[in-house]
Amino acid sequence: MTHLLEKMRVNNPLVHNMTNQVVANDVANGLLAMGASPVMAYAVEEVANIASISKALVLNIGTLTSAGVEAMMVAGIAANKADVPVVLDPVGVGASSYRQEKVREILAAVKVTLIRGNSGEIANLAEVEWQAKGVDAGQGKVSVSEMANKVAQRFNCIVAVSGEVDYITNGRESAEIRNGVSLMAQVTGMGCLLSGICGAFIACANKTEVIEAVITAHAAYGIVGEKAKQQSNGPGSFRVHFMDGLANLTVPQYQQHKKINRWEGVVK
Repeated sequence: MTHLLEKMRVNNPLVHNMTNQVVANDVANGLLAMGASPVMAYAVEEVANIASISKALVLNIGTLTSAGVEAMMVAGIAANKADVPVVLDPVGVGASSYRQEKVREILAAVKVTLIRGNSGEIANLAEVEWQAKGVDAGQGKVSVSEMANKVAQRFNCIVAVSGEVDYITNGRESAEIRNGVSLMAQVTGMGCLLSGICGAFIACANKTEVIEAVITAHAAYGIVGEKAKQQSNGPGSFRVHFMDGLANLTVPQYQQHKKINRWEGVVK
């Protein structure tokens, strides 16, 4: 689905990000670099209007507040009414009972298109035993495919699990993406920006292409990470080269370096 990259850079889709305070600047700059047009609106008085005119809404609970949850639900309901796709990033959902409660409130009120998180976050939503600390991915005995499928079926959405190998499923078809580097885990907000990038790709897709858009976003993101690592000396310079890489990624580069394995169903 490489045409989605070209389409993004022509159409500059407006992506409404209700993201966390730690990463808002990088999310905005990363979306701009990729070719999208970010808006960061949080006030409950305006989020319904902004969400309804956007091409995608991204909800991120990284720095959660009661007012923020209220605004997210208002924005999400408005997006649903306007047929705007919604991405949920349940950052650190297992870190506290408060986060778990609020994520479930959001999911009860808002129909989401994609839930994107690490294995620990998805395990919490699947209600399976998992050892994780804060926003870390952690580890457990249940397979990623099993818990991702459980969440996808429960909320009737696409689920993307980021890690050494990214796993994506809608419960009917699945994919693994093996692009990316471990250095990405040493830079705060890489997952949050990926959620925004997923929103931008989904915004450029028609309704039959949504899972392809999520797969393309993950592969493209990983390819940029691989190139940035070759140019960097550590997390600081990696972050700079990564932003440049988002802007400079071409369709031929994507075609040459993508590492995608797809199949029907959940388990290969």
